This record gives sequence, structure tokens and C-alpha cells, in this order.
Amino acid sequence: MKIAPKGFTLLEIIIVIIIIGILASLALPRFLKTVEFSRASEALAQLSSIRRSMERCYLFGSTFGTNCDTFAELDVDNPTTQANAHFTYGIVSAATAFTITATRNAVDGGNGVDTITINEAGTKTGTGAFAGIR
Repeated sequence: MKIAPKGFTLLEIIIVIIIIGILASLALPRFLKTVEFSRASEALAQLSSIRRSMERCYLFGSTFGTNCDTFAELDVDNPTTQANAHFTYGIVSAATAFTITATRNAVDGGNGVDTITINEAGTKTGTGAFAGIR
């Protein structure tokens, strides 16, 4: 009676490693995109908070202009200065309109170019990795 050897051959192990590598190479970009979109929730929350503060400032002064164009004039702290912030924030305002921009910084793999913006009407737009933001 002949006993068959137990275990895996080197070829079988290499094939399994190659298959796992191919599956990982397909899943990793999608995972990284999902992580980046989850970080965008930080920016969306901050942008909404700053937008509400801009609206309150408008109610008191009847203009956005120079009365509401810095964080020091608003009733919110600059979110850029918070620990582990993934975005830098900027405000551009005119008499009757404003745009708040969150730019992804270089923390945790950001490129410093991708942005999310919101205006006085609440319209959100994104560029780069955040192009699908609504």
C-alpha cells in the first residue's frame, strides 16, 4: 500500500500567492478611494458649520463682504488648526456671495490639490478625488 505525501507543493503555494496578489491589487485602489471619501465627511461637516456662521454674520451686517471673510470675525474656530485636520479652509466673500473651500492637505497621503467648495446657496462641488461630492 502506497501512502500519498501530505502538504502542498511549492507550485501550489506560488499560485495561491499570485491569486491573492491579483485580488489585492484590484481591491486596494477602491479601498483607498473609500477612505478618502470618508475623510471628505470631515470637510463637509466643517463647511456646513462655516456656512451657517457666514449666514449669521450676514444677518447681523446685511453683507458678507469684509465683515465675514475671516475666521476671527465668525463665531467658529478655524478648523485647519484642529489636531489631525485633513483639510485647510479658506473663505472668499463679496457683498452678497461667498465661497468656502476645503483643500486636502498632505496629511495621510493627501496631495494638497483636491478641493471641496460650498457657496451661499449650499451648492457643493469637488475637484480631483472629490469630483463626485454632492
